[in-house]
Amino acid sequence: MKIILSRKGFDSSAGGYPSLILKDGTLLSLPIPDEDSTVHYHHLKKENTSYYDLMHLIKGKIKNGNKWSKLHKHTSCHLDPDLDGNIMERKKGWRGIFGQSGGAQRHLENQKVEIGDLFLFFGWFRKTIQDGKRISFDPKDRNGKHILYGYLQVGDILKVDPSTKVPDWMVEHPHCTPLKRGRKGNTVYLARRHLTWNESFPGYGTFKFEEKLVLTKDDMNKSCWDLPECFRYVPISYHKPENWKDDHFQSVARGQEFVVHASEEVIQWAKQIISP
Repeated sequence: MKIILSRKGFDSSAGGYPSLILKDGTLLSLPIPDEDSTVHYHHLKKENTSYYDLMHLIKGKIKNGNKWSKLHKHTSCHLDPDLDGNIMERKKGWRGIFGQSGGAQRHLENQKVEIGDLFLFFGWFRKTIQDGKRISFDPKDRNGKHILYGYLQVGDILKVDPSTKVPDWMVEHPHCTPLKRGRKGNTVYLARRHLTWNESFPGYGTFKFEEKLVLTKDDMNKSCWDLPECFRYVPISYHKPENWKDDHFQSVARGQEFVVHASEEVIQWAKQIISP
């Protein structure tokens, strides 16, 4: 089984600020803006509060490339990966799904990502504080950290082009829209219903904050990771042995997915992250 560390959610150019660690420990990954999507931030809910409302409290603007613009109720977003069935209304048959295309998909193919492999999604998160209905970033957590927030074990892999028929529940996924269908290599990864090693756990989902999910080493830049020693001895795509420093692993800025050709120790680490 290969482990794919996949960077997703807001960053300094797409969105413009970190995703949110809420008071109850929810890791609220904010999907990047996408003008071609039919899903809007106000469609997405954390219990009775929309993502739009939370984002508006944090910062009434959103960044796309080098441009900041006003956040509107109908600002659309790229909900991918889609791992939580409770954040919006779902059609029958829905399950966890992730899409990729272009060079990033070609990289996954070159690394021979296949059914049974495991995506661990991480993003840039920062703690928040809440005062009544007001929410803001915690000034004690100034820079935020890279944190694992969700997972998907691959159950099916489907190429989606203009002629591909997909079930109704997939139609609004951003990699099933007409524009994405025309992109080279456009592919969706469908989650297993249950994990291969633990049938009591779903094959996809999100995490609540725990220290074991934090990749960033304390008091260092978010790209400086405190990976377990067992990672030192396995290939990690886009990285070389030189990325291992005396006291940390220096992750690279390039690449959306880092494919780990995992040893049994790394696989056991990943399994403990999901189903301890």
